[in-house]
Amino acid sequence: MASESPDLAPRSADRLAADRLAREKRREERRRLLASGPASPCISVCQIDNKSGYCIGCWRNIDEIRDWVISTPDQRHAILARIAERKVASGQ
Repeated sequence: MASESPDLAPRSADRLAADRLAREKRREERRRLLASGPASPCISVCQIDNKSGYCIGCWRNIDEIRDWVISTPDQRHAILARIAERKVASGQ
């Protein structure tokens, strides 16, 4: 029987604990960033308008919707500013 390669060997309990701790720290940082910036403009009317490419509820494009949770507060403020511009341009 061939020996296991080091890459496929089971991780030690210490390594698993360290990985769990690192994941939890990353989650906590994402939660902190989400809480520190503006709230999502989502109003649970989620449908992309084929003509404009924007959600008919929140006026974001699909990339802005997808990236909201990983965006910094400054990036979210910029998205909100673009939403306001879109509404003005559309007459709403």
